[in-house]
Amino acid sequence: MQWLNYHHLFYFRMIAIEGGIARAAEKLHIGQPTLSAQLRQLEDMIGTPLFERRHRKLILTEAGKAALDYSNEIFRLGDEMLEVLKDRTIGNQVHLQIGALDSVPKTVLLAVVMAAYKIAPCVVSILEGKGDELLRELWAHRIDLIVSNYPPQVMEKTQVFSRSVAKLTVSVYGSEKYKPLKKGFPQSLHGSPFVFPTVHSKLRHDLNHYFKTHDILTHSVAETQDTSLQKLLAEHGVGLAPFSDMIGSKEQNLHRIGRLKNVFEEIWLISTQRKLANPIASNLMANFSIDV
Repeated sequence: MQWLNYHHLFYFRMIAIEGGIARAAEKLHIGQPTLSAQLRQLEDMIGTPLFERRHRKLILTEAGKAALDYSNEIFRLGDEMLEVLKDRTIGNQVHLQIGALDSVPKTVLLAVVMAAYKIAPCVVSILEGKGDELLRELWAHRIDLIVSNYPPQVMEKTQVFSRSVAKLTVSVYGSEKYKPLKKGFPQSLHGSPFVFPTVHSKLRHDLNHYFKTHDILTHSVAETQDTSLQKLLAEHGVGLAPFSDMIGSKEQNLHRIGRLKNVFEEIWLISTQRKLANPIASNLMANFSIDV
């Protein structure tokens, strides 16, 4: 029976990634003759060349391309195993690692965390960041779930799953001085200063569409992805702030000027396929929802 030498496979993969033996040897801090010998041993064991030399460059053969695909998957699974087993438990409790966009309301994150605690005793870690950064962390299995206010973009060679868990109504809120705008809403908003979410947010595009179709001209005085900062700016009278009623209804220092009809902030849970699934993450993906 032939056994695959994973050192040989690792060296082959590094040569393919770096585009040559010299660069791979430098990266690995080993001699080129040693690396060449390891590659030959792998090719002898497989029984076919993995590279061919063209114009002093190493080019993957068809067998080499197939071997690289397999080796990428093998080492990805190895990384997954280490991450999952290392972080699976803390003090005999399941470790749930959540990634969240900065623009997701903190009350939504609180609802997710409290739902996790009801499923089973666990330790929850929350990482906030941008969508593309969090998707990379999810694919590397350094987080179990992403909480987002927009669905994931289609990613090549990945199996990313998403589910809408809430559709939150959106209203315009403001400090005491903006209370008179309740009369004649929404046309009363014409020409008013606003603290908007940034253009990276799906909600911002929906707001722009709403105001355009209603012939309402708004004046943007601040933009932020952080809903907590947006709320603080609104409380200090900087401008009106449109956000979900899940946030605004609980704020004593803000007044609801009016609800934006047919404008919603949708919340999504995003996960990826794993060989060893986090049981709490799986439960949340299957059952969690926010009733509004």
